[in-house]
Amino acid sequence: MEATAVKIENESMENRVAQIIIEELKLEDVTPESFDKNLDLVDELGIDSMDLTAVVLVLQDEYSITIDEDDYPKLKNVSLIAKYIQDRLD
Repeated sequence: MEATAVKIENESMENRVAQIIIEELKLEDVTPESFDKNLDLVDELGIDSMDLTAVVLVLQDEYSITIDEDDYPKLKNVSLIAKYIQDRLD
C-alpha cells in the first residue's frame, strides 16, 4: 500500500476514534477534525478508568478486536489508539 493511502487510512481511523471519544465522553464544541490527536486522555483531558473502559468497549465492537486491560496504559491518545487498533487488524 502506498504511504499516502496509509496516511489517509490512519487519519480516517484517528477521526473515528476521536468521534467515539467525543460521543462517549459527551464532549461539547469538539469535532473529530479539531480534536488534538496527541492530547493525553488521562493527564490532559482527565478521563478516568470508567470512561476509558466505555471507549474501549465501543472500539472493540466497532473494529471486532479485543483490547487487553493490561494494554489500557498504552492508550494515551487518539494517535496511539489508532495505531494500536491498526496493529490488531494487521
